[in-house]
Amino acid sequence: MRALKTVLLSAAVALGLAGAAHASEGVHIPTQDWPHSGIFGTIDQASAQRGFQVYKEVCAACHSMKLVPIRTLSGIGYNEEQLKAIAAGYEVQAGPNDAGEMFMRPAIPADRFPSPFANDQAARASNNGALPPDLSLMAKARKGGEDYLYAFLTGFREPPDGVTVMDGMYYNEYFPGHQVGMPNILNPDGVTFADGTKATVEQQAHDVATFLTFVAEPHMDARKQMGVKVILFLIVLAGLMYATKRQLWSSVKH
Repeated sequence: MRALKTVLLSAAVALGLAGAAHASEGVHIPTQDWPHSGIFGTIDQASAQRGFQVYKEVCAACHSMKLVPIRTLSGIGYNEEQLKAIAAGYEVQAGPNDAGEMFMRPAIPADRFPSPFANDQAARASNNGALPPDLSLMAKARKGGEDYLYAFLTGFREPPDGVTVMDGMYYNEYFPGHQVGMPNILNPDGVTFADGTKATVEQQAHDVATFLTFVAEPHMDARKQMGVKVILFLIVLAGLMYATKRQLWSSVKH
């Protein structure tokens, strides 16, 4: 029985931030207003910076972001000196040295964010056998994207009357099945935002969802800008082609 509970808990935490797209059917996810939505939308850099702070101070204790180079943060407004300072707060494995041994060194902006655990086995050992999912592509990998991330992070509730939650599980209104192995990690004023924004649970969830959307697609703004330029070019080209056609056919006698 204990082994069965461990397996169930492992599966729940592994899917903790989202749940598979197929399993999300029947769970209504409220939509939110995002500055980056739509063809002309762009990432709110201030919000994304606050979201990085939430990730660093809250989420990074369990969740890795190992596909993301630290220098990616330049896309949300961090300059070179700030990137170096952020990188210096991490250590990464390097080597081998002349003695053939691996060693740890301070990270540089070109390095990727290191995992909070040495390996998957260590991560499982610290989380009741479950492997916390990597967050690098979480906003793109889950149905609902940032709307789901926001809903999940703000969806922890006391279970309704008549609902029994398994040991080691938590009730979440927006998680398929409503029982998840990940606890509520956001608390009012759980972080102190550098820009003075009040750190409500909703604000933290909104900001970290914005940040995870950015890291999942850091070139989104550039892609949208290029798309708009291409559309404008095609409109102008179509106008020129039509004008040329009218000019060429205007001398043809009917």
